[in-house]
Amino acid sequence: MTEVIIVGAGPTGLMLAAELRLAGVRPLLLERQPRPRDTPKAGGIGGQILELLRYRGVLQRFQDACTDPIPAPRFPFGGVHVDLTRFEDSPMHALPLPQQQLERVLGEWTEELGVEIRRGHRVVGLSQDAEAVTLDVEGPDGAYQVAARYVVGCDGARSRVRELAGIPFSGTVYPEVNRLAAITVPDSVNRHDNGDLELPGFGTLHAGFTRTERGLFGMGVSPTSDVLSVYTIEDEDTEYDDDIPLTVTELQDSIRRVLGADLPVAHTHRLSRFTFKARHAERYRDGRVLLAGDAAHLFPATGVALNAGMLDAVNLAWKLAADLNGHAPADLLDTYHDERHFAGARTMMHTQAQVALRRAHDPAAEALRTLFQELLTDDQPLRRVGALIGGTDLRYPFPNPGNHPLTGTLAPNLTLHTGTGRIELADLLHPARPFLLLLSDRTDLEVIARESHPHFDIHTAKLENRPADALLIRPDGHIAWAATLDEPAETTASGLRAALQLWFGTPRVS
Repeated sequence: MTEVIIVGAGPTGLMLAAELRLAGVRPLLLERQPRPRDTPKAGGIGGQILELLRYRGVLQRFQDACTDPIPAPRFPFGGVHVDLTRFEDSPMHALPLPQQQLERVLGEWTEELGVEIRRGHRVVGLSQDAEAVTLDVEGPDGAYQVAARYVVGCDGARSRVRELAGIPFSGTVYPEVNRLAAITVPDSVNRHDNGDLELPGFGTLHAGFTRTERGLFGMGVSPTSDVLSVYTIEDEDTEYDDDIPLTVTELQDSIRRVLGADLPVAHTHRLSRFTFKARHAERYRDGRVLLAGDAAHLFPATGVALNAGMLDAVNLAWKLAADLNGHAPADLLDTYHDERHFAGARTMMHTQAQVALRRAHDPAAEALRTLFQELLTDDQPLRRVGALIGGTDLRYPFPNPGNHPLTGTLAPNLTLHTGTGRIELADLLHPARPFLLLLSDRTDLEVIARESHPHFDIHTAKLENRPADALLIRPDGHIAWAATLDEPAETTASGLRAALQLWFGTPRVS
């Protein structure tokens, strides 16, 4: 019997497969498409997932795969601008890596780790009992059955796994179609030094958003490239097949409808089309069936879906591996739903707020957008919105509300001073193992960790302006527990014991 079957070899499924292999589990990946997709979809990744890739030591290979320059941190938010360039430590960054290239890099990584991917294998049936899940599969050589202790549906918005498991997926479909492209225009188009264009029949087309009675047009310019990012939103009830790509003709027709003028196109570097839905699975776990990525949530805004799905995978993998390896606390796997459904609800909140900003056209809506844009001239609300987009404000709702403020948050990439030199905290997370990081002379905490978990990783380091005396860090990079500075030894000891038991249980004696 296979330990884990992952259904869907998109970014979420590939990320989950890689994380499971790092945790010592060998999954089987089933993908209905016979070959990797080449239809353009998402245009990049950003936010917290970039830190997680850094923490696994693989971010550089994703950066190397980018053919476009990494853009300055400027992002759309419901038809207004979020310009984070004033911050040296922006809460949100993006990597312009189209989804087909992202999947290629993830696929190469999982192949190196020894993951088996069966392409052209479609799941048509599912049943589960207390011990296993059995899938009915149609493959290139005919129908067959395969069983696993767990199945994870990473098979997208029309998830067959979610449907067969009977997990409700209610929500809203917005009657609008979005078309996004990276293009260059011919020399015949008059382009100003600031990037604005002169279009016959329209006049000066400014960078940013142009709203008309027929829809929204957006244009982004680059100071180092002739490539323009263009974007249209129109109200439309048409159902499009995601596997049928957007064409230049369809894009130009949409621009003509929105602007009432033609925008000539010389070359295209990316073409994609998508619709907006706000749907959230009622539960991310049903017995031995779990959901991640678009199978679990659909958000009505750009720039968040890939990141959320890959973060689902990182959160789930170490918990699933602990369960399979027999040393997980009884309720550990349930915390996957608790934490990632909470994160999904928060992402749903800000993406639906973007719908309210984006879709209304009356004077009150214009006033709201003007006010919102004005608020973003101040640092605090600008940081807050940037953190929302990137997911960097996330703090998981841990059981004890009196925990240190760092608990539940992603560990910052601290520069640590050790006996052998300076290292980054990211280096300690490459193996995807939990560890206790001692930042002060607390040998008592080391003794507790050794007694409770003989094989637990423990690192000692010094840090200027340390935020805590010690940090207990989970394999997904989140802080499970932190010792308050100069806290009484008895309080700290009981807190560490409780956290070790809560997250890592009692390991098998070897």
